[in-house]
Amino acid sequence: MRKPRDFDAELQALTDKAKALKTKKQGQLGELVIATGADALSIEQLAGAMLEAVGADAARKEAWRESGAAFFRGEGVRARKGAGSDAGRASPGVAGAQSPSGDTGAA
Repeated sequence: MRKPRDFDAELQALTDKAKALKTKKQGQLGELVIATGADALSIEQLAGAMLEAVGADAARKEAWRESGAAFFRGEGVRARKGAGSDAGRASPGVAGAQSPSGDTGAA
């Protein structure tokens, strides 16, 4: 005769695993913020930069991906300097191109 499955125990194990994964992800994100030097930004600046990144176009995200890959390959200082100077050049253009309603003006 087969032993009945304990669905409650299996569900609890999955819930515990999900919590552990979420905790690990949060820790890794915090480590990434510190490793990149973004912890020097105020919380408002960091949140604003992240919100802008979420809405960025695909070409810009690809450039950021390449810079991030270089960072993880150990070229972090050079990649971070490049990203910082690039972000400084791009920010005024992005802000200037955006209307108060949030439209970019590009059709």
